[in-house]
Parts: sequence; structure tokens; C-alpha cells
Amino acid sequence: MILAVGNIKGGVGKTTLAINLAIARAASGRDVLLVDGDEQRTALTFTDVRAEQNGQPGYTAVSLQGAALRTQVRQLSSKYDDIVIDVGGRDTGSLRAALTITETLLIPVQPRSFDIWAVDKMGELVAEARELNEGLQAFMVLNAADAQGHDNKDAAEALKEIKGLILLDVVIGRRKAFPNAAAAGRAVTEYTPKDPKAIEELGKLVSLLYIAK
Repeated sequence: MILAVGNIKGGVGKTTLAINLAIARAASGRDVLLVDGDEQRTALTFTDVRAEQNGQPGYTAVSLQGAALRTQVRQLSSKYDDIVIDVGGRDTGSLRAALTITETLLIPVQPRSFDIWAVDKMGELVAEARELNEGLQAFMVLNAADAQGHDNKDAAEALKEIKGLILLDVVIGRRKAFPNAAAAGRAVTEYTPKDPKAIEELGKLVSLLYIAK
């Protein structure tokens, strides 16, 4: 399965989710390729830290941008069980290339007005991509959500109105375990001390994206 984690809005936590999804799939015995399609190359930097801290990362990571992302992923798709593409932060050629080849798009959205407005543009990009990639599934997930208040509910109601995109029935909370684990080159499932809530939320996200398929 080829899964892209992307959004034209930066700072929504797409790289954090991408690396955690890649590690979760690798831990389940899958041969995983993590494609860093972001010019900042944060996922690739994380992989270097992971290798230094923990030995082999457990997956293969490459950096690909623009048309090369589309061409190389197509060539590599038969060699891996799962491909996770981290892309976005802006409306780039890399993001558009990823949308033409991915089977599933995950759009992380923080429950903030600016983030929700950006998803409208993502809906337009998905609609354009489906002219070439008819089977593209596009899901949204509330990420880095607050533990209290009405923001999550209000954001969910607004997102459900966006045509062509499906809001997943899981909310990823704003939890220190995610950045702390990343700084140590680990997924939240590997980090000590354990955060049961973070692990539960990630597990549900994996189930919704993969096991249900």
C-alpha cells in the first residue's frame, strides 16, 4: 500500500505521523519504504538520528522531490510491502506528484481555523488528482488536538462538510510523548516512559488506515 501524509499547511504534524506509521508497519513485519518528499528533509534527519541511537532504523528511507518522486515510487512499489510518503507544507510539485500515485492520502489537521481553511485547498488538489488517480482515497485526522474545550468538536463538524474527504474516527492528542520520542529517534510506541493514550491513538489510526483495508 502506498500512503501519503500531506497538507499544504505546515506545522500540522505530518512528519510525526508519517514516521510513526512507517515504524508501526515495520514492527508488524512489513518491508517499509519511507519517502521524504519535503524539501526540509525532516523525516530523513529523523531516520539518521534513529540509526545513530538505535542501530538500523528498521525501514528504508529515501529523499525524492518533484517528478522524481512519482517516477521512483512507481519503480520501487513492487519491492516493498508498504510505502509511506511524507510530503507537503506547501503546494509543491512533490505534493502533486504524490497525489497521482498514492492509494491513500492522510491529511493531518489541527483544530484551528487556519488549518481548516487550508483543507479546502487540499480538497481541490485531491479532486484534480482523481482525474489521473481515480482510486485515491483521502482521509483527514484531527492531530495535536486539545484535551478540553469545544475546538475539536467544532473542527470536526467543519471538516465533515468538505466534499471528497473523509474524517477518520480518531483524534490524536497534543501529547509530549510524540516530540520526545522523535527527539530520541523512536516512535511513540517505543519510547519510555510509555504514554498509553498516545499509543492507543496511534494504534487506532493504523487500524483505520490499514487493517480495515
